[in-house]
Amino acid sequence: MENILRKLDLTTLRLFAAVCQESSIARAAQREFIAPSAVSRRIADMESLIGLPLIERHTRGVTITAAGETVLRHAQRIIGDVEAMGAELSRLFAGVKGSVRVVANLSAIVQFLPEDIAAFQRVFPEVDIDLEEQHSPDVQRLVRERAADFGICNHMAGLDGLEQLPYRRDRLAVMMPAGHPKAGCRNPSLKDIARETFVSLRENSALTQLLAAEAGALGVSLSIKIRVASLDALCRMVHAGLGIAIMPQQVAELHQQSLNVVVHPLSDAWAERRISIVFPDRLQLSATAETLLKFLTQRS
Repeated sequence: MENILRKLDLTTLRLFAAVCQESSIARAAQREFIAPSAVSRRIADMESLIGLPLIERHTRGVTITAAGETVLRHAQRIIGDVEAMGAELSRLFAGVKGSVRVVANLSAIVQFLPEDIAAFQRVFPEVDIDLEEQHSPDVQRLVRERAADFGICNHMAGLDGLEQLPYRRDRLAVMMPAGHPKAGCRNPSLKDIARETFVSLRENSALTQLLAAEAGALGVSLSIKIRVASLDALCRMVHAGLGIAIMPQQVAELHQQSLNVVVHPLSDAWAERRISIVFPDRLQLSATAETLLKFLTQRS
């Protein structure tokens, strides 16, 4: 019996199942587009291999033996498993099942990705998304190193070796304690507030680097009292009166109701930012990653 695993093939099992279902070698052969003699020969080879008759041949068809019933039961299970495997592989190929690794900056994760990923998973529940937060420079590095399928970060010119697609736009705003002397200043520019005391994200944050560059263009250096790792912590520092902060307007407005702060959008042109999806080569994306990429860019 140990020879069965080596010598039985899927085609023979499928033809045997067809003969049992049709109760006729001729009808099974017609259904499977094969000569009746070839079907008969394959079943005879199975019987020789197993050492027991599987069907009894009559002038009007065939009947299945007890051994044939056993073979048929297992054959149907094997065929069903192979068909299920094929269907699952087809879903993988089509991008509706699988996993995608995404690295994204803090602004994208806080403002847009939770709702977008939730909407995607309602349509594609069998796709697993591994989302990791990184600063924009690290997003680009990890994508270049192929440690992620694609990344989401602030748009930048001249990203050698990476393609970019638009994802979302956001605007920066200033958050101040409600009692701050400039709390009533609507739509201030960075120049209007550059001499104030700031609280900020850490130095490797793309936002912190942007503010330093824009302040440098004004000929000033921002006075930063405290640096923190998250936007939530930044908002709490402003609430405590430790300084003012610049952050995405949508994030600031989410906290405005629960904290004793005021929020005003910055009037500077650079305060409107583009957030992009970056990847090395679209042709090398998996079907699942391509499906998520299309979904995110369509929502933008």
